[in-house]
Amino acid sequence: MADEGRSTGSPVVHGFPHLDTVRSAITALYRRLSYDGVRGYATSLAPVDAAFCDQDDLYLGSQQVARAVVRHLHLPDARMIVGFRAMEHAAGVELTAGPEYFVELNDRFRTHRRDIGAALSHEVTHVLLHRLGLEFPGTRDNEILTDTVTTYLGAGWLLLDAFREDRVSSQKLGYLTPEEFGYVLAKRAFAFDEDPSPWFTSPQAYEAYAKGRAQALQDTRQPPLTAAGWAGRRRYAKGRRHALDRPGAPADPGVPYAFESGPDGLRVSFACPVCHQRIRVPVRGRVRARCGLCRTVLDCDT
Repeated sequence: MADEGRSTGSPVVHGFPHLDTVRSAITALYRRLSYDGVRGYATSLAPVDAAFCDQDDLYLGSQQVARAVVRHLHLPDARMIVGFRAMEHAAGVELTAGPEYFVELNDRFRTHRRDIGAALSHEVTHVLLHRLGLEFPGTRDNEILTDTVTTYLGAGWLLLDAFREDRVSSQKLGYLTPEEFGYVLAKRAFAFDEDPSPWFTSPQAYEAYAKGRAQALQDTRQPPLTAAGWAGRRRYAKGRRHALDRPGAPADPGVPYAFESGPDGLRVSFACPVCHQRIRVPVRGRVRARCGLCRTVLDCDT
């Protein structure tokens, strides 16, 4: 079965239209690999390992980059055979039982070699997910899963760096918007204390990363986390009073938390700002909560 990445020559979509799916993908990755498994990818793919210049032999250079991505994604027995042909999409890979996988890249990469690493990172991640048995239903969501995992495991900064846009042309690889790539990259940066900004060669990629990072920071400043701002805390207090006065009443759909009444009193559930698994804690003032999935310790004011 062929799984194909995508390139866009049409105007680039911006913003965060796929954010719910992206967050679900991060949760699914932690559930499949576990905390320790994800921590095994604490170091990103180095820029030198994806470097490709016009003087390099096209096929030998492509194979070298492919091997680097395979090693980075912990696929030691996966051999990538890279070819080029005219095609609509950026790239495609045949998902078989292995150990050899055939990756086809769009002919335009013959002269756009700087982005070969980006295309290969997406396709090799398809192989990783195939071996892990991790997939989402539907082509669109599965491609979003692939982009998210590629980025969170340290190879997807190449996909964001392939984004370039000016007054007359644009280029973007992958299914996420540039800002969504920036969001996932910032999530990774927070989790591993890593700064990817020096690696960008595209000014537009850096701008998208900054916007994505701002969105990711918002996740860490939502009630009942103690880092929440004044307006959020005020709205949270109002919702808490409403839940105490009217147990079982529908929650405000516009907030990222929900109150639940139980035999032990009121509880609040919210998404972990790191892995987005739901966490439930009692409503009793200041508490510390530990996410059972990503092991993050969270200071809360419930």
